[in-house]
Amino acid sequence: MTAKSLPKVSNWLSRRAVLRLGLAGLVWPRFFTRAAQAASQETETHGLSIFGDLAMPEDFSHFPYVNTNAPKGGEIALQVSATAGNQNFTTFNTLNIYILEGDGAAGMSAIFDSLMAGSGDEPDSLYGLVARAVRVSADKTVYRFLLRKEARFHDGSPLTARDVAFSLNLLKTKGHPSIHQSLRDLDTAEAEADDIVRVRLKPHHSREAILIIAGQPIFSAAYYKSHPFDETTLEPPLGSSAYKVGTFDTGHYISFDRVPDYWGKDLPVNVGQANFDRIRFEYFGDRKVAFEAFKSGVFTFREEFTASVWATGYDFAAVKDGRIIRATLPDESPMGTQGWFLNIRRDKFKDVRIRQAIGLAFDFEWTNANIMYGFFSRTTSFFQNSPMAAQGTPAPEELALLEPFRGELDPIVFGDVYVPPVSDGSGQDRELLHRAAQLFSDAGCKHAGTRLTLPDGKPFEIEFLDGDNFQEPRTTPFIKNLKLLGIEAQYRVVDAAQYKRRLDDFDYDVVTSRFGFGLTPGDGMRLRFGSEAASLPGSLNLSGIANKAVDALIEKALVAETREQLTFICRAIDRILRSGHYWVPMWNKPNHLVAYWDLFGHPERNARYDIGVLSTWWYDEEKAKRIHFAGR
Repeated sequence: MTAKSLPKVSNWLSRRAVLRLGLAGLVWPRFFTRAAQAASQETETHGLSIFGDLAMPEDFSHFPYVNTNAPKGGEIALQVSATAGNQNFTTFNTLNIYILEGDGAAGMSAIFDSLMAGSGDEPDSLYGLVARAVRVSADKTVYRFLLRKEARFHDGSPLTARDVAFSLNLLKTKGHPSIHQSLRDLDTAEAEADDIVRVRLKPHHSREAILIIAGQPIFSAAYYKSHPFDETTLEPPLGSSAYKVGTFDTGHYISFDRVPDYWGKDLPVNVGQANFDRIRFEYFGDRKVAFEAFKSGVFTFREEFTASVWATGYDFAAVKDGRIIRATLPDESPMGTQGWFLNIRRDKFKDVRIRQAIGLAFDFEWTNANIMYGFFSRTTSFFQNSPMAAQGTPAPEELALLEPFRGELDPIVFGDVYVPPVSDGSGQDRELLHRAAQLFSDAGCKHAGTRLTLPDGKPFEIEFLDGDNFQEPRTTPFIKNLKLLGIEAQYRVVDAAQYKRRLDDFDYDVVTSRFGFGLTPGDGMRLRFGSEAASLPGSLNLSGIANKAVDALIEKALVAETREQLTFICRAIDRILRSGHYWVPMWNKPNHLVAYWDLFGHPERNARYDIGVLSTWWYDEEKAKRIHFAGR
């Protein structure tokens, strides 16, 4: 399973901002004077960046990686391979993806515009979408977004500052736990005029708080007067973006139709994008069935995550005669972190020695060579393939960050960072298994015959929980080694609804996940590693990590003033997390393996940090005719 995000469809002051005076200007003249002075210290900008390094000038006409002449038309169909919030890989039963309840449909974020949208060439910058500009107070706590008066919802009603304020306040109070936690630094959001929304951040807010806010979906306040937001629904909600919900069959597929008269189609952040007339997501409960469906043209684009399939599965007619293209697409963004996450909320995993011992039973070298055709490298860091990954011994800057917590941290944090040992590739490295057995013994585990018991005398049992059987071939040899050590381990697949419910309730021993923080880790670390998230139902803190030193360093990371400072902070966090053995790290590869029916055109180059399939590719009618594509 993977949580690697597919490229998103774009969703993502010439005059002074003024307060509506009302009685304020008459009754409290001194207050108005202070407000005017504050306004005079505001800075107007066409974009926002965490470290202020916007690449695009104010008058840019389009992003440099798009084809401005890309034709509109046709369809792209793909399998669900990315989830967020309440979404599920194998099914859906609601079109509301912004709450905890239900299994959300893929692609729903494509129907909502946001205040600003990102560039695939920049890791942490946003440019005006619904907002044409933003005015920032000198202390960076107040942001006035100046909206485009032409912004419209799909029913033709105007999109105003009231809708923006309504949406932010709604998401903060009733949104999915991961959303309202990410909005914790939002103090107030209010409309000052139809085209001015004022956002105030709390003191000591994170440096990316305003980017998170500017990227949130904008809902119609009028629509939700008669539609409860906090309930599941199969009624397509009112959106405002380049796409709207098309036909769908619950649990099988959902499609999105391009809006020809989309109000924002000619904006610089949208030019050359949203080129497909229809985007369709297909759902499959079995990956083998999905691959057969791709081969027969049921869907037309596929990112391959199974090494054996990539190595041996594409030996069929459509590939041989060129109707299907295989390609390796580069991506400069960190490729993410993947592993088996141990739920330390359970007593059997609370001892770090037990967790380390479990990790020693996984033979990556054998698995990579015999099951994954040697395609992968071992993951070692929570910031894999990025400058934030710790290496060797701590640099002086890292030691300065760690020293205040020396009494609370394992001494190994101050030495060489933990790296999983390299096995002999036999599948059952005796030395590593012996080390694991010794760690179990040191932690108080004992043998009762061939069975290992926990320090409390209970049998040591582990359930690897999953929503499909994709990881079973790689987990089975791991389980075999655990059984050699006396642990009764099993791989259990449950249906999509049960899997989501058990994750939300932290009702599992071990689960698999993949995630990434990009080149500018920020609030996502709170969601993955923060103590508050450890007890928040539905949170992304799968292991239940609750470490005061990690919490304190995350807070420092959120207000780091330079990328260099952030890098050292993240390396320090990485050292602590890796010493805690909260996971058994899996593997990674530095590119995207894709296959697609030869129906598409694409720009001369990809964006640096986004392969851009859904946003910048287009349907090529001539290619479709040439290969006589019939499709489903």
